[in-house]
Amino acid sequence: MKKLKIKKDDKVKVISGKDKGKEGKVLRVYPDKNRVVVEGVNLVSKTLRKSDKYPNGGIAKVEAPIDLSNVMVICPHCNKPTRIGRKDEEHHPRYCKKCKKNID
Repeated sequence: MKKLKIKKDDKVKVISGKDKGKEGKVLRVYPDKNRVVVEGVNLVSKTLRKSDKYPNGGIAKVEAPIDLSNVMVICPHCNKPTRIGRKDEEHHPRYCKKCKKNID
């Protein structure tokens, strides 16, 4: 299985789509579908069934997955959206292509 360049808890910036320019933390990663869920991005309305928590039901806003190609990792050192590199696919940590510092 190929390792992804984006991991859970990475800070990312959306580079295309209706939420272009927004930043957030990665909540979930779906490697088989090449999709990620980002906090506060791609909000969709979900109807809620009546329950003890919601006695009248209701409509909630929830984050939906977006494609992996629509986000860029923000480097914690230079605070800029950057491409991610690996010297070796297996064991070497990810690094920022702009400042050349390790991200992991």
